[in-house]
Amino acid sequence: MSAYEALAFSYDGLTQDIAYEETLNFVESVLQRLGKSPKTVLDLACGTGSLSVLLARKGYAVLGVDLSEDMLTVAYDKALELEGERPLFICQPMQELELPQPVELAVCCLDSLNYVTDPADVRETFRRVYDHLTPGGVFLFDINSAHKLRGLDGQVFLDENDDSYCVWRAEFDEGENLCYYGIDLFQRDGDVWRRSFEEHAEYAYTTEELTQWLLEAGFDLVLPMGDRRLTPPRPEEQRIYFAAVKEEP
Repeated sequence: MSAYEALAFSYDGLTQDIAYEETLNFVESVLQRLGKSPKTVLDLACGTGSLSVLLARKGYAVLGVDLSEDMLTVAYDKALELEGERPLFICQPMQELELPQPVELAVCCLDSLNYVTDPADVRETFRRVYDHLTPGGVFLFDINSAHKLRGLDGQVFLDENDDSYCVWRAEFDEGENLCYYGIDLFQRDGDVWRRSFEEHAEYAYTTEELTQWLLEAGFDLVLPMGDRRLTPPRPEEQRIYFAAVKEEP
């Protein structure tokens, strides 16, 4: 089963610990540091739309893009609760990004970029994001660090709630530079539990190569940062943020 086909409808219940509001606060602190006040935002790999909805509630005009139709179905239903302008959701892979209009800010959170497991596709993603940003626009994203992904090798994790039970096992392949997650998901359906299996993979990108690719895409300024900190990442950082700025004419 493809990634997030079954997991999409249990994702929010199993990830209640994700601090979306703290992520948004950090995004805005980076923007303040850069002296930017964008109004239009691309939420790239928006998933079930939790961050998209928060952005919309704060007054941003939001475009949400994701590869998974199932995740976008959840996002669309979630956005129906908004009283103001709702996000526009588009289904497409990020390396084929095509937007109806340019945006002033692009965000790609929760290590979504690691899921693009071909480096050539990441470089193409950077080029397309650059092309769809207005002059002076900002691209802000995070990754799971290579240090973290290698450290997950052999570990087993459990997430559960009243309607879902999820066990996932991590294995790092040094030859492929990939961390594989085998995910067994049990979902309640009335009086029975239905089992499904998904395999996810994340590529272990380095700070140096991502910085170089961003510069090659045309970005004028690239700032690697620690996990929700406005300072450079430490050697054993688990999550690394990047802010890249498109030069103004």
